[in-house]
Amino acid sequence: MRLSVAFRHAHLSHASVRRSRAGVKVLNSENRRISDNSAVSYPWVREASSTSGTSETVTSFKSHPRKNDGPDIVQRSREELKAIRETNPGLKPTLAIIQAGEDDCLLEVNKKMAGKIGLNVMQICLPRQCTEEEVIEEILRLNEDSRVYGIFLHLPQSFLSKSVRNAIKPQKDVDGVSDLNVGRVVLGDQRDGFASPVAGAVLEMLARHDAPLIGKMAVLVGVEGPLKATLQFLLQNNGMMVQTCQWSSKHMQKQIMDLDVVILLETDHKGLPPTWLRPGVAVINLGSALMEVFTEMFVAVVICQHVVRSNRRWIQEQQYQPWRLRPLKLQPLSPVPSDIEISRAQTPKPISQLAQEVGLLPEELEAYGNTKAKVHLSLLNRLQHQPNGKYVLVAGITPTPLGEGKSTVTIGLVQALSAHLKLNSFACLRQPSQGPTFGVKGGAAGGGYAQVIPMEEFNLHLTGDIHAITAANNLVAAAIDARILHEATQSDKALYSRLVPSVNGVRCFSPIQMARLQRLGINKSDPSDLTPEEVRAFVRLDLDPEKVTWQRVIDTNDRFLRKITVGQANTEKGHARQTQFDIAVASEIMAILALTDGLADMRARLGRMVVGSSRNGQPITADDLGVTGALAVLMKDAIKPTLMQTLEGTPVFVHAGPFANIAHGNSSVLADKLALKLVGEEGFVVTEAGFGADIGMEKFFNIKCRTSGLKPDVVVLVATVRALKMHGGGPNVTAGVPLPKEYINENLQLVTDGCSNLKKHIQIAHLFGVPVVVALNAFKTDTQAEIDLVCRIAEASGASAAVQCHHWSRGGRGSVELAQAVKEVASQKNHFQFLYNLQDSIVEKIRTIAQKVYGADDIELSPEAQAKIDYYNQQGFGALPICMAKTHLSLSHMPEKKGVPTGFILPIRDIRASIGAGFIYPLVGTMSTMPGLPTRPCFYDIDLDPVTEEIKGLF
Repeated sequence: MRLSVAFRHAHLSHASVRRSRAGVKVLNSENRRISDNSAVSYPWVREASSTSGTSETVTSFKSHPRKNDGPDIVQRSREELKAIRETNPGLKPTLAIIQAGEDDCLLEVNKKMAGKIGLNVMQICLPRQCTEEEVIEEILRLNEDSRVYGIFLHLPQSFLSKSVRNAIKPQKDVDGVSDLNVGRVVLGDQRDGFASPVAGAVLEMLARHDAPLIGKMAVLVGVEGPLKATLQFLLQNNGMMVQTCQWSSKHMQKQIMDLDVVILLETDHKGLPPTWLRPGVAVINLGSALMEVFTEMFVAVVICQHVVRSNRRWIQEQQYQPWRLRPLKLQPLSPVPSDIEISRAQTPKPISQLAQEVGLLPEELEAYGNTKAKVHLSLLNRLQHQPNGKYVLVAGITPTPLGEGKSTVTIGLVQALSAHLKLNSFACLRQPSQGPTFGVKGGAAGGGYAQVIPMEEFNLHLTGDIHAITAANNLVAAAIDARILHEATQSDKALYSRLVPSVNGVRCFSPIQMARLQRLGINKSDPSDLTPEEVRAFVRLDLDPEKVTWQRVIDTNDRFLRKITVGQANTEKGHARQTQFDIAVASEIMAILALTDGLADMRARLGRMVVGSSRNGQPITADDLGVTGALAVLMKDAIKPTLMQTLEGTPVFVHAGPFANIAHGNSSVLADKLALKLVGEEGFVVTEAGFGADIGMEKFFNIKCRTSGLKPDVVVLVATVRALKMHGGGPNVTAGVPLPKEYINENLQLVTDGCSNLKKHIQIAHLFGVPVVVALNAFKTDTQAEIDLVCRIAEASGASAAVQCHHWSRGGRGSVELAQAVKEVASQKNHFQFLYNLQDSIVEKIRTIAQKVYGADDIELSPEAQAKIDYYNQQGFGALPICMAKTHLSLSHMPEKKGVPTGFILPIRDIRASIGAGFIYPLVGTMSTMPGLPTRPCFYDIDLDPVTEEIKGLF
C-alpha cells in the first residue's frame, strides 16, 4: 500500500506503515521541549486506564498543551533557503520521490509544501513490478544529479533492502534509512546526516506527555530495521530503558505489563488487550488512522526541511575547508638507501584520505588505484572566490648532465613547509618523459628522503597523459598524410560525396564542417546549395607536402627517427615525403595542455594548431582537417592534474611534462591554479621550471605567467658545489662515469670562479623583479668551507637569502631553514615585470632574450629563419611570445662553454610557430627535438621480479 493511501486508512501493512512514517516531520530534531498554551489533542498517544472495560486497545489520553509547529518550520525553512539564494542566485533545490506505480497524492502534498518554501519536487514513477536493480539504478542517477538534494523512497517494504537503502548518498537520505545515517544517530552525531522522521515524531509525542522520560521503561513491539535502531538509541539517550519485542513472542504480556511506554507497529494484529497494560502507561500506535491524518502535513514539512538542510550543508561543503593534514613520519637511515628502497619503505596514505585532508570533495576525485587520482577542474569554480596562496618558483643554475636536484629541492621544501612548519603547501611537478627515464638521467620523482611516492608509478605511465598526447598528436599526423593522398587521387565531386556522405538519404554538414564553411565565407547549410567553386574551396586544403610542419612523436629517445620517409608502400601511390619524429613531450599538444585554463580553451587551442601551409601560402589548421573534436576527446582526461604525495604525506600535483630546452619546460597552469586555491591565502605553491633559469625560468615568466595571469612571489635558485666547480673550470662531468677528484676534494678556487654562473642566474631573476633565495643542495662530498663560501657569494650577489639544504638525507627536516627563508621573502612585495613587450617584433624579442638572458652580443638569422619570420608576420603571428629551443648545458648555444660565456653571436637556425600553444619557437644552433640513447642507457639496470612484480633499477 502506498503512502498516500496510508494517510487515510487505519489498518495498514507493516511495509506501508513504515513508508508512511518515513515522511513524518521530526517536529523537534534536537529533542528539546517546547511549551506554549495552545491545546491540541493527540489521540494516537493514549494512557491506559484502570477502569477500562471495553474492547478498545486503549481508552483515554490526557494531552499536554502544545502548538502545531508546522507553520513555524515552513517559515524557518523558507527564510533559510532565501538566505542561501542571496549568495547562490538561481539555486532551487529539488526533492526526488521514487515510487512504484503512478500515485500523485504524495506528489501533490509535497508540491504544495515545496511551493511555500521554494523547492522543486521531482516524481519518478517506476513500474509496480520493478526490480531492485532498477530502483538502485535510479538512486545512483539521482545521487549524481546536482539539482537533487533529497531522495525519498515511497516504496513497499520488500523493495527496501540494505542494498537499496545504502545506495542513497547519506547527504541526500532525507528519510534517514541508510546505515551511515542510522550509525550517526547511534553515535550521537547527527550534524552531517538525518535522523528518521518517525523516531523524531515519537520523541516529540513523549515530550508532550506529562511525566518526565528519565528512568522510564519502554518497549518496541513489532518495530524493525533502521527505525528500531534509531528509536532504541534516541529513547536511551533521553534516559529511558528500552526493550524490544516481536508480536510472536510468547512472553509479550509479561514483558510489557510493568512498562511505562509501549510503542507498537501493527501489521496483521489487532493491538494489545487493555488488561495487559498497567494504568498510566503511554501507548504510541504508529498505525493509528488519527495519527495518519495529523501527520499528512508534516510528511511534506519534514522532507522539505531536510532538503533545505541538505542544500545548506552542500553550500557549506563547497566553501574552502581548513586542512587537516596528517604528515607521514620519516626515519632516515645512514647511509641513505637507494631511492626505490626508500620509496617502498614508506606506506603512502590512501589518496582519498589525502584529498580529504587538503579540502577536496569526493566528487572532485577520480581515483587511479589507491595512490594517485585525477582532480576535476570544477574545483576552480567552487573556490573561485578563495584568495590565492604564495607562488614559489624553483629554478636552477646551468646544470651538469647529472642534474642539480631541482625536483628534490622542490619536494624537500614542501615537506618542510607542511610537515614541519605546519603551513599548507603544494608541490606542482611535471610528469617525467620515458625518454630520460630509460635513457641517461633516470626518473624525476626527486631522490633520497625527498621523493614523490610511489616513485615507480610517478616515473612510468602515471595516469596515461603522455600516451594521450602521443595518440592525439599522431592522429593529426595521420590525418595530414591521408588528406594529401585523397586530394591528389580524387576529383572534387568524389571528395565532396565522401566528406559529406548521404546517411539514410540525408546529407548534412558536421558542426566542424560548418565552421570551415564560415571561415571560407560560405554562408550555406544545405550541401546541395554549394556551387562547384564553393565545393572546390571546401574540399581542397591543398596542403603542400614540402611545407608540412607537423611531426609524429614517440616518448622514447630514438635518434634514428630524426629523419624518415613515409608513404613508401605501393598503396600510397608514390606520395612519399620526408618527415621526422619528435620526443612526445615536445609536441605542441603537450604545450597546450600545460598552458590551457579549461576544456573549452583547450579545444579552441587544439583547433588553432597550424600543421602546414597550402600551396598558395595559407596556414592549414587542425580545424581545417576536421580533427579538433576528436583531439579534445582524446585529451579530456589528460587535462585533469594528477594528485600524489611526498614521502612525508604532503600533496603533489603532477601535470604536463614539456622539456625546457625544446619546449617551455613548466608544469601546467591548471595544476598551479588548483593548488593556489587549495592551500589558502597563507599557504604556498611550489612549482618547478626545467633546467637553468636562462631556459625554464625565462619561459615561466614570459610565457606561462602571461598566459595564467599569475605573479610569482619568490624564486628558489638551486645550486650545487659540483656544478659550480664545473663552471669554475673543472673537468667535464659524464653520466655513468665516476666523478673526477676535483669534485670530491675541497677546491675553493674552483667554487669561487664557478659562482660567476650563480651570480648571472640571480641577475636573470632580478630582470623580472622577483627576489631570489639560493638553495645549495648539499652533497656528502661538499665541505663546510665550500658551502659557506657559496652562501656568502650568493648573498653578496643580490640573493635575499642563501641556505644549505639536506633534504636528500634528512627529508623535510633538512630543508626547514630554506622553508623559513622562503616564507620570509615571499611575504615581501616585489616588482614583477616581463622582459619584453609582445608588440615588439619577433626579431627584437629574440634579440632581447639572447642579449639580456644569455649574454650574447647579437643574433644571427639563417635565411630559412628570416623567411619564416616574414611569413609569420604576414599571417599575423608576430605578437606571440618567444619559446627558445636551446641547449641547457650552457648559457650560450655551445654546450662546452661553461661559466658565463661572452662575445658570442647566437645563431637562429630555424623558427617554428606553435599557434595553438601561443608562441614562436626559434631553434638555436644544432638543437634537436629528438634525443638519442647513450652507449649504456638506464634500461640496462631496469628489471621486473616475476614473483613479486616489483620493479628494480629505477632511480
